[in-house]
Amino acid sequence: MEWFEIAALVTTLAALFSYLNHRLLGLPTTIGLMAISLVASLALVGAGYVWPGAEVHLRELVAHIEFDKTVMHGLLGFLLFAGALHVDLGDLAEQKAVIGVLATVGVIISTALVGTATWAMAGALGFEIRFIHCLLFGALITPTDPIAVLAILKSLGAPKSLETKIAGESLFNDGVGVVVFLAIAGVAGLTPGHEGTAHAAASQTGAGEIVRLFLLEVGGGVAFGLIVGLVAYRMLKSVDNYQVEVLISLALVAGGYVAANRLHISGPLAMVVAGLLIGNHGRALAMSARTREHLDTFWELIDEILNAVLFLLIGLEVVALSFSWNYLGPGLLAIVIVLAARALAVAAPLAIMARFRSFTPHATTVLVWSGLRGGISVALALSLKATLGRQAPASFELILFMTYAVVVFSIIVQGLTVAPLLRRLQLTER
Repeated sequence: MEWFEIAALVTTLAALFSYLNHRLLGLPTTIGLMAISLVASLALVGAGYVWPGAEVHLRELVAHIEFDKTVMHGLLGFLLFAGALHVDLGDLAEQKAVIGVLATVGVIISTALVGTATWAMAGALGFEIRFIHCLLFGALITPTDPIAVLAILKSLGAPKSLETKIAGESLFNDGVGVVVFLAIAGVAGLTPGHEGTAHAAASQTGAGEIVRLFLLEVGGGVAFGLIVGLVAYRMLKSVDNYQVEVLISLALVAGGYVAANRLHISGPLAMVVAGLLIGNHGRALAMSARTREHLDTFWELIDEILNAVLFLLIGLEVVALSFSWNYLGPGLLAIVIVLAARALAVAAPLAIMARFRSFTPHATTVLVWSGLRGGISVALALSLKATLGRQAPASFELILFMTYAVVVFSIIVQGLTVAPLLRRLQLTER
Protein backbone atom coordinates (compact mmCIF):
# COMPACT_ATOMS: atom_id res chain seq x y z
CA MET A 1 0.00 0.00 0.00
CA GLU A 2 1.08 3.56 -0.69
CA TRP A 3 1.68 6.00 2.16
CA PHE A 4 -1.44 8.02 1.35
CA GLU A 5 -3.60 4.90 1.20
CA ILE A 6 -2.39 3.83 4.64
CA ALA A 7 -3.03 7.32 6.07
CA ALA A 8 -6.51 7.36 4.51
CA LEU A 9 -7.35 3.92 5.91
CA VAL A 10 -6.10 4.75 9.43
CA THR A 11 -8.00 8.06 9.44
CA THR A 12 -11.17 6.36 8.26
CA LEU A 13 -10.91 3.64 10.91
CA ALA A 14 -10.25 6.26 13.62
CA ALA A 15 -13.36 8.20 12.56
CA LEU A 16 -15.51 5.04 12.34
CA PHE A 17 -14.39 3.67 15.71
CA SER A 18 -14.82 7.09 17.33
CA TYR A 19 -18.37 7.19 16.02
CA LEU A 20 -19.11 3.68 17.31
CA ASN A 21 -17.65 4.52 20.70
CA HIS A 22 -19.66 7.74 20.95
CA ARG A 23 -22.95 6.10 19.93
CA LEU A 24 -22.61 2.71 21.63
CA LEU A 25 -20.01 2.66 24.41
CA GLY A 26 -19.68 6.22 25.68
CA LEU A 27 -16.13 5.62 26.91
CA PRO A 28 -13.44 8.31 26.93
CA THR A 29 -12.46 8.67 23.26
CA THR A 30 -8.92 7.31 23.49
CA ILE A 31 -9.88 4.35 25.70
CA GLY A 32 -12.88 3.51 23.53
CA LEU A 33 -10.82 3.71 20.34
CA MET A 34 -8.15 1.39 21.65
CA ALA A 35 -10.70 -1.08 23.01
CA ILE A 36 -12.64 -1.27 19.73
CA SER A 37 -9.51 -1.56 17.58
CA LEU A 38 -8.11 -4.21 19.94
CA VAL A 39 -11.30 -6.27 19.68
CA ALA A 40 -11.37 -5.83 15.89
CA SER A 41 -7.73 -6.93 15.62
CA LEU A 42 -8.29 -10.00 17.80
CA ALA A 43 -11.39 -10.85 15.75
CA LEU A 44 -9.36 -10.71 12.53
CA VAL A 45 -6.62 -12.82 14.11
CA GLY A 46 -9.28 -15.35 15.11
CA ALA A 47 -10.84 -15.18 11.64
CA GLY A 48 -7.40 -15.98 10.26
CA TYR A 49 -7.88 -19.59 11.33
CA VAL A 50 -10.94 -19.79 9.05
CA TRP A 51 -9.99 -17.20 6.43
CA PRO A 52 -6.17 -16.83 6.42
CA GLY A 53 -6.32 -13.76 4.20
CA ALA A 54 -7.90 -11.59 6.95
CA GLU A 55 -4.97 -11.83 9.33
CA VAL A 56 -2.42 -11.60 6.51
CA HIS A 57 -3.87 -8.30 5.26
CA LEU A 58 -3.88 -6.84 8.77
CA ARG A 59 -0.28 -7.90 9.37
CA GLU A 60 0.78 -6.32 6.06
CA LEU A 61 -0.96 -3.07 7.03
CA VAL A 62 0.70 -2.98 10.44
CA ALA A 63 4.09 -3.79 8.92
CA HIS A 64 3.74 -0.88 6.47
CA ILE A 65 2.81 1.55 9.27
CA GLU A 66 6.02 0.85 11.27
CA PHE A 67 4.53 1.87 14.60
CA ASP A 68 7.82 2.68 16.35
CA LYS A 69 8.95 5.12 13.64
CA THR A 70 5.46 6.59 13.28
CA VAL A 71 5.37 7.42 16.99
CA MET A 72 9.01 8.33 17.70
CA HIS A 73 9.62 10.24 14.44
CA GLY A 74 6.18 11.69 13.85
CA LEU A 75 3.43 11.73 16.46
CA LEU A 76 5.47 12.21 19.63
CA GLY A 77 6.81 15.68 18.91
CA PHE A 78 3.37 17.04 17.99
CA LEU A 79 1.66 15.40 20.98
CA LEU A 80 4.20 16.69 23.50
CA PHE A 81 4.14 20.21 22.08
CA ALA A 82 0.32 20.25 22.09
CA GLY A 83 0.29 18.99 25.68
CA ALA A 84 2.85 21.53 26.88
CA LEU A 85 1.09 24.36 25.05
CA HIS A 86 -1.83 24.25 27.48
CA VAL A 87 0.14 23.85 30.72
CA ASP A 88 0.27 26.98 32.85
CA LEU A 89 3.89 27.81 33.67
CA GLY A 90 2.87 29.32 37.00
CA ASP A 91 1.13 26.11 38.08
CA LEU A 92 4.09 24.12 36.81
CA ALA A 93 6.52 26.27 38.80
CA GLU A 94 4.58 25.60 42.01
CA GLN A 95 4.98 21.85 41.45
CA LYS A 96 8.46 21.95 39.89
CA ALA A 97 10.17 20.11 42.73
CA VAL A 98 7.71 17.21 42.70
CA ILE A 99 7.64 16.99 38.90
CA GLY A 100 11.43 17.23 38.63
CA VAL A 101 12.00 14.45 41.18
CA LEU A 102 9.36 12.12 39.74
CA ALA A 103 10.53 12.67 36.15
CA THR A 104 14.19 11.95 36.97
CA VAL A 105 14.76 10.07 40.23
CA GLY A 106 11.38 8.37 39.89
CA VAL A 107 12.20 7.17 36.37
CA ILE A 108 15.56 5.74 37.47
CA ILE A 109 14.06 4.04 40.55
CA SER A 110 11.22 2.53 38.53
CA THR A 111 13.59 1.32 35.80
CA ALA A 112 15.85 -0.40 38.34
CA LEU A 113 12.98 -1.96 40.31
CA VAL A 114 11.08 -3.21 37.26
CA GLY A 115 14.26 -4.55 35.63
CA THR A 116 15.42 -6.41 38.73
CA ALA A 117 12.00 -7.85 39.59
CA THR A 118 11.36 -8.88 35.96
CA TRP A 119 14.73 -10.66 35.79
CA ALA A 120 13.96 -12.57 39.00
CA MET A 121 10.43 -13.41 37.84
CA ALA A 122 11.55 -14.59 34.41
CA GLY A 123 14.25 -16.78 35.92
CA ALA A 124 11.78 -18.32 38.37
CA LEU A 125 9.43 -19.18 35.49
CA GLY A 126 12.21 -20.74 33.43
CA PHE A 127 12.74 -17.96 30.87
CA GLU A 128 16.32 -17.20 29.86
CA ILE A 129 16.74 -13.44 29.55
CA ARG A 130 19.71 -11.21 30.35
CA PHE A 131 19.51 -8.71 33.21
CA ILE A 132 20.39 -5.80 30.89
CA HIS A 133 17.42 -6.72 28.67
CA CYS A 134 15.13 -6.68 31.72
CA LEU A 135 16.44 -3.19 32.50
CA LEU A 136 15.49 -2.21 28.95
CA PHE A 137 11.96 -3.36 29.71
CA GLY A 138 12.04 -1.30 32.91
CA ALA A 139 13.09 1.81 31.00
CA LEU A 140 10.56 1.50 28.18
CA ILE A 141 7.61 0.77 30.47
CA THR A 142 8.31 3.66 32.87
CA PRO A 143 7.13 6.72 30.82
CA THR A 144 3.48 7.55 31.53
CA ASP A 145 0.73 8.73 29.19
CA PRO A 146 -1.94 10.83 30.96
CA ILE A 147 -4.12 11.74 27.93
CA ALA A 148 -7.18 9.73 28.97
CA VAL A 149 -6.73 10.45 32.68
CA LEU A 150 -6.40 14.24 32.32
CA ALA A 151 -9.70 14.45 30.44
CA ILE A 152 -11.35 12.55 33.30
CA LEU A 153 -9.72 14.73 35.97
CA LYS A 154 -10.91 17.90 34.26
CA SER A 155 -14.46 16.62 33.81
CA LEU A 156 -14.69 15.71 37.50
CA GLY A 157 -13.16 18.92 38.79
CA ALA A 158 -10.18 17.24 40.49
CA PRO A 159 -7.68 19.45 42.36
CA LYS A 160 -5.61 21.55 39.97
CA SER A 161 -2.39 20.61 41.74
CA LEU A 162 -3.01 16.93 40.94
CA GLU A 163 -3.65 17.74 37.27
CA THR A 164 -0.41 19.72 37.10
CA LYS A 165 1.64 16.97 38.77
CA ILE A 166 0.29 14.28 36.45
CA ALA A 167 0.64 16.37 33.28
CA GLY A 168 4.04 17.80 34.20
CA GLU A 169 5.53 14.46 35.19
CA SER A 170 4.34 12.84 31.96
CA LEU A 171 5.66 15.66 29.76
CA PHE A 172 9.15 15.37 31.20
CA ASN A 173 9.40 11.67 32.03
CA ASP A 174 8.71 10.84 28.38
CA GLY A 175 11.94 12.56 27.37
CA VAL A 176 13.95 11.31 30.33
CA GLY A 177 12.62 7.77 29.94
CA VAL A 178 13.62 7.66 26.27
CA VAL A 179 17.13 8.88 27.16
CA VAL A 180 17.48 6.22 29.89
CA PHE A 181 16.28 3.60 27.40
CA LEU A 182 18.87 4.70 24.84
CA ALA A 183 21.66 4.65 27.42
CA ILE A 184 20.80 1.09 28.51
CA ALA A 185 20.45 0.01 24.87
CA GLY A 186 23.96 1.38 24.27
CA VAL A 187 25.35 -0.61 27.19
CA ALA A 188 23.64 -3.72 25.81
CA GLY A 189 25.20 -3.11 22.40
CA LEU A 190 21.83 -2.49 20.77
CA THR A 191 20.88 0.30 18.38
CA PRO A 192 17.09 0.75 18.45
CA GLY A 193 15.48 1.52 15.12
CA HIS A 194 15.07 5.27 15.42
CA GLU A 195 17.26 8.34 15.19
CA GLY A 196 18.81 10.09 18.13
CA THR A 197 20.54 6.89 19.22
CA ALA A 198 24.15 7.21 18.30
CA HIS A 199 25.04 5.73 21.66
CA ALA A 200 25.87 2.15 20.80
CA ALA A 201 29.43 3.26 21.52
CA ALA A 202 28.41 3.55 25.15
CA SER A 203 28.82 -0.21 25.38
CA GLN A 204 32.55 0.29 24.95
CA THR A 205 32.89 3.07 27.52
CA GLY A 206 32.49 3.45 31.24
CA ALA A 207 29.77 4.84 33.44
CA GLY A 208 31.21 8.34 33.08
CA GLU A 209 30.62 8.34 29.33
CA ILE A 210 27.04 7.15 29.83
CA VAL A 211 26.41 9.96 32.32
CA ARG A 212 27.93 12.46 29.87
CA LEU A 213 25.73 11.20 27.06
CA PHE A 214 22.69 11.34 29.36
CA LEU A 215 23.42 14.94 30.34
CA LEU A 216 24.06 15.84 26.70
CA GLU A 217 20.71 14.43 25.58
CA VAL A 218 18.73 16.01 28.43
CA GLY A 219 20.59 19.31 28.70
CA GLY A 220 20.91 19.64 24.95
CA GLY A 221 17.20 18.96 24.48
CA VAL A 222 16.19 21.60 27.02
CA ALA A 223 18.63 24.19 25.59
CA PHE A 224 17.60 23.48 22.00
CA GLY A 225 13.92 23.77 22.94
CA LEU A 226 14.60 27.20 24.46
CA ILE A 227 16.50 28.35 21.36
CA VAL A 228 13.93 27.28 18.76
CA GLY A 229 11.12 28.44 21.04
CA LEU A 230 12.65 31.89 21.35
CA VAL A 231 13.17 32.12 17.58
CA ALA A 232 9.51 31.22 17.01
CA TYR A 233 8.46 33.65 19.76
CA ARG A 234 10.29 36.53 18.04
CA MET A 235 8.68 35.65 14.73
CA LEU A 236 5.22 35.46 16.28
CA LYS A 237 5.71 38.81 17.97
CA SER A 238 6.70 40.52 14.72
CA VAL A 239 3.49 39.64 12.82
CA ASP A 240 -0.24 39.77 13.44
CA ASN A 241 -1.70 37.22 11.06
CA TYR A 242 -3.10 34.04 12.57
CA GLN A 243 -2.57 31.95 9.43
CA VAL A 244 1.15 32.79 9.42
CA GLU A 245 1.46 32.33 13.18
CA VAL A 246 -0.21 28.91 13.17
CA LEU A 247 2.13 27.88 10.34
CA ILE A 248 5.14 29.09 12.39
CA SER A 249 4.06 26.93 15.33
CA LEU A 250 3.65 23.94 13.01
CA ALA A 251 7.11 24.49 11.54
CA LEU A 252 8.57 24.85 15.03
CA VAL A 253 7.43 21.33 15.91
CA ALA A 254 8.11 19.58 12.60
CA GLY A 255 11.47 21.22 11.90
CA GLY A 256 12.59 21.46 15.53
CA TYR A 257 11.92 17.80 16.30
CA VAL A 258 13.76 16.57 13.21
CA ALA A 259 16.69 18.90 13.91
CA ALA A 260 16.93 17.72 17.54
CA ASN A 261 17.05 14.08 16.43
CA ARG A 262 19.73 14.91 13.85
CA LEU A 263 21.79 16.60 16.57
CA HIS A 264 21.37 13.50 18.80
CA ILE A 265 19.69 15.43 21.59
CA SER A 266 16.30 14.80 23.15
CA GLY A 267 13.60 15.86 20.70
CA PRO A 268 10.79 15.12 23.21
CA LEU A 269 12.28 17.42 25.85
CA ALA A 270 12.95 20.10 23.24
CA MET A 271 9.28 20.10 22.19
CA VAL A 272 8.08 20.22 25.80
CA VAL A 273 10.24 23.28 26.54
CA ALA A 274 9.25 24.99 23.27
CA GLY A 275 5.57 24.27 23.95
CA LEU A 276 5.76 25.74 27.45
CA LEU A 277 7.46 28.87 26.10
CA ILE A 278 4.98 29.46 23.27
CA GLY A 279 1.99 28.48 25.37
CA ASN A 280 2.81 30.95 28.13
CA HIS A 281 5.02 33.87 27.09
CA GLY A 282 4.08 33.51 23.43
CA ARG A 283 0.37 33.44 24.09
CA ALA A 284 0.51 36.38 26.52
CA LEU A 285 3.01 38.67 24.78
CA ALA A 286 3.23 37.73 21.10
CA MET A 287 -0.33 36.99 20.01
CA SER A 288 -3.56 38.88 19.55
CA ALA A 289 -6.79 37.49 21.01
CA ARG A 290 -7.81 36.29 17.56
CA THR A 291 -4.50 34.46 17.04
CA ARG A 292 -4.72 32.84 20.48
CA GLU A 293 -8.18 31.53 19.67
CA HIS A 294 -7.15 30.07 16.31
CA LEU A 295 -3.84 28.66 17.63
CA ASP A 296 -5.56 26.97 20.58
CA THR A 297 -8.28 25.51 18.36
CA PHE A 298 -5.74 24.25 15.83
CA TRP A 299 -3.54 22.48 18.38
CA GLU A 300 -6.49 21.08 20.30
CA LEU A 301 -7.68 19.48 17.05
CA ILE A 302 -4.18 18.21 16.26
CA ASP A 303 -3.96 16.74 19.76
CA GLU A 304 -7.35 15.01 19.50
CA ILE A 305 -6.76 13.66 15.99
CA LEU A 306 -3.26 12.35 16.64
CA ASN A 307 -4.28 10.76 19.94
CA ALA A 308 -7.18 9.06 18.17
CA VAL A 309 -4.75 7.70 15.57
CA LEU A 310 -2.23 6.68 18.24
CA PHE A 311 -4.69 4.69 20.33
CA LEU A 312 -6.17 3.11 17.22
CA LEU A 313 -2.70 1.94 16.21
CA ILE A 314 -2.02 0.57 19.70
CA GLY A 315 -5.07 -1.67 19.28
CA LEU A 316 -4.05 -2.75 15.78
CA GLU A 317 -0.50 -3.57 16.86
CA VAL A 318 -1.74 -6.62 18.77
CA VAL A 319 -1.02 -8.62 15.59
CA ALA A 320 2.71 -7.99 16.19
CA LEU A 321 2.59 -10.21 19.27
CA SER A 322 3.61 -13.85 19.32
CA PHE A 323 0.68 -15.56 21.02
CA SER A 324 1.79 -18.26 23.42
CA TRP A 325 0.24 -19.47 26.65
CA ASN A 326 3.77 -19.51 28.08
CA TYR A 327 3.82 -15.70 27.99
CA LEU A 328 0.54 -15.28 29.86
CA GLY A 329 2.10 -15.76 33.31
CA PRO A 330 4.94 -13.27 32.76
CA GLY A 331 2.49 -10.80 31.21
CA LEU A 332 0.18 -10.86 34.24
CA LEU A 333 3.07 -10.72 36.71
CA ALA A 334 4.61 -7.82 34.77
CA ILE A 335 1.45 -5.81 35.48
CA VAL A 336 1.89 -6.39 39.22
CA ILE A 337 5.61 -5.62 39.06
CA VAL A 338 5.12 -2.35 37.17
CA LEU A 339 2.37 -1.19 39.55
CA ALA A 340 4.47 -2.06 42.61
CA ALA A 341 7.52 -0.30 41.18
CA ARG A 342 5.41 2.74 40.33
CA ALA A 343 4.10 2.82 43.90
CA LEU A 344 7.60 2.73 45.38
CA ALA A 345 9.04 5.21 42.86
CA VAL A 346 6.28 7.70 43.70
CA ALA A 347 5.78 7.03 47.41
CA ALA A 348 9.45 7.20 48.45
CA PRO A 349 10.21 10.67 47.00
CA LEU A 350 6.86 12.09 48.11
CA ALA A 351 7.32 10.76 51.65
CA ILE A 352 10.65 12.61 51.91
CA MET A 353 9.27 15.78 50.36
CA ALA A 354 6.20 15.70 52.62
CA ARG A 355 8.45 16.79 55.50
CA PHE A 356 8.98 20.13 53.80
CA ARG A 357 5.67 20.75 52.00
CA SER A 358 2.03 19.69 52.05
CA PHE A 359 0.33 17.56 49.42
CA THR A 360 -3.25 17.00 48.32
CA PRO A 361 -4.76 14.14 50.37
CA HIS A 362 -4.21 10.76 48.70
CA ALA A 363 -1.85 12.34 46.13
CA THR A 364 0.39 9.25 46.11
CA THR A 365 -2.54 6.90 45.44
CA VAL A 366 -3.86 9.00 42.57
CA LEU A 367 -0.41 9.49 41.01
CA VAL A 368 0.29 5.75 41.14
CA TRP A 369 -3.05 4.64 39.67
CA SER A 370 -3.17 7.38 37.04
CA GLY A 371 0.29 6.45 35.70
CA LEU A 372 -1.00 4.90 32.49
CA ARG A 373 1.38 3.49 29.90
CA GLY A 374 0.78 4.13 26.22
CA GLY A 375 2.21 4.49 22.75
CA ILE A 376 5.78 5.37 23.74
CA SER A 377 6.22 2.07 25.60
CA VAL A 378 4.93 0.05 22.65
CA ALA A 379 7.05 2.05 20.19
CA LEU A 380 10.25 1.59 22.22
CA ALA A 381 9.60 -2.14 22.54
CA LEU A 382 9.03 -2.51 18.78
CA SER A 383 12.16 -0.46 18.05
CA LEU A 384 14.17 -3.42 19.41
CA LYS A 385 12.92 -5.77 16.71
CA ALA A 386 15.84 -5.18 14.34
CA THR A 387 18.46 -5.69 17.06
CA LEU A 388 17.26 -7.69 20.05
CA GLY A 389 14.78 -9.49 17.80
CA ARG A 390 17.71 -10.91 15.83
CA GLN A 391 20.16 -11.45 18.69
CA ALA A 392 17.69 -12.94 21.16
CA PRO A 393 14.26 -13.42 19.54
CA ALA A 394 12.77 -15.17 22.58
CA SER A 395 13.74 -12.25 24.84
CA PHE A 396 12.30 -9.74 22.38
CA GLU A 397 8.99 -11.59 22.12
CA LEU A 398 8.75 -11.82 25.92
CA ILE A 399 9.48 -8.10 26.37
CA LEU A 400 6.97 -7.13 23.67
CA PHE A 401 4.24 -9.32 25.18
CA MET A 402 4.83 -7.96 28.70
CA THR A 403 4.82 -4.41 27.37
CA TYR A 404 1.52 -4.92 25.61
CA ALA A 405 -0.03 -6.58 28.65
CA VAL A 406 0.91 -3.64 30.88
CA VAL A 407 -0.23 -1.03 28.33
CA VAL A 408 -3.62 -2.64 27.71
CA PHE A 409 -4.25 -3.15 31.43
CA SER A 410 -3.25 0.39 32.33
CA ILE A 411 -5.34 2.06 29.62
CA ILE A 412 -8.49 -0.01 29.99
CA VAL A 413 -8.55 -1.05 33.67
CA GLN A 414 -6.76 1.88 35.30
CA GLY A 415 -8.16 4.41 32.85
CA LEU A 416 -11.76 3.35 33.49
CA THR A 417 -11.37 3.18 37.28
CA VAL A 418 -9.68 6.54 37.89
CA ALA A 419 -13.04 8.33 38.14
CA PRO A 420 -14.51 5.92 40.73
CA LEU A 421 -11.25 6.16 42.68
CA LEU A 422 -11.39 9.96 42.76
CA ARG A 423 -15.01 9.87 43.88
CA ARG A 424 -14.24 7.38 46.60
CA LEU A 425 -11.36 9.53 47.84
CA GLN A 426 -13.67 12.59 47.68
CA LEU A 427 -11.36 14.50 45.35
CA THR A 428 -14.02 15.64 42.90
CA GLU A 429 -16.07 18.82 42.71
CA ARG A 430 -18.54 17.42 40.15
